[in-house]
Amino acid sequence: MNTKTLSPRGLSVINQYIHFKIGNAIAPVPYFNNKTVRARAALRVNIGKGSPKEIFEEIRDIATKENLNIDRLTNEEISSIMKKNHLGIDCSGFAYYVLNAESVEMDKGPLEKHLHFIQCHGFFGKIACAFRPVENCGVATFAHDHNSRVLPLKETQPGDIITITTKNIDSNQTDRNHILVIHQVEYQNFLPITLHYSHAIFYPTDGVPGGGIKQGIIEIVDAEKSLVEARWIENSLEWKSNPLFARSQISLTELRRLRWF
Repeated sequence: MNTKTLSPRGLSVINQYIHFKIGNAIAPVPYFNNKTVRARAALRVNIGKGSPKEIFEEIRDIATKENLNIDRLTNEEISSIMKKNHLGIDCSGFAYYVLNAESVEMDKGPLEKHLHFIQCHGFFGKIACAFRPVENCGVATFAHDHNSRVLPLKETQPGDIITITTKNIDSNQTDRNHILVIHQVEYQNFLPITLHYSHAIFYPTDGVPGGGIKQGIIEIVDAEKSLVEARWIENSLEWKSNPLFARSQISLTELRRLRWF
């Protein structure tokens, strides 16, 4: 069996969100989506689009204002500060930073250099996207044919994405859009048998606020079949009980690769 993973740079970004560290304290970055508070003009770090570095800097500023010693914060205190101040990451923001790291590692440059921002129209819209690329890159952007192409399951590799979108990706109904990043693939006889994925998500069982970066696997029974016929396993939930798998069945679920990868 052969195993391939994202580059160390890409894996590092995932790890920084899962094991966010300040001093000796470690806490996972929670899930956050700005739709819940309608924060349209806020800094990216306050709308679920912050990088690990930006989240760190914001916590440092908060600690300074509250006279807290940042090097002595506990795991619980870091977690509380993030949740109280809406510091977190949504699914497309997480995918953006992981894939951006991978693009840079491949000497292809940052994502913003290649992406076609489908929601930015006219002169001012293009200016907004140029200055706020992460904020204007949602799941529908990644899933658009200008930016990625659909792959057969047998061709998958680390760095590919799984997009779960409404039936019409150009519509305004984006509440249920979701994206996963494949960070590891196991092969047997040159065909993929297991996909390992990472994504930012909130499940009702997580509590409010909650969620964060979660990881799961997709066991491929037949690489000639579609992705939704595989076995999706996460949080020890087998595929038939996995809410993500159930969601994939009623949406447009596609395995895609960025066009410059």
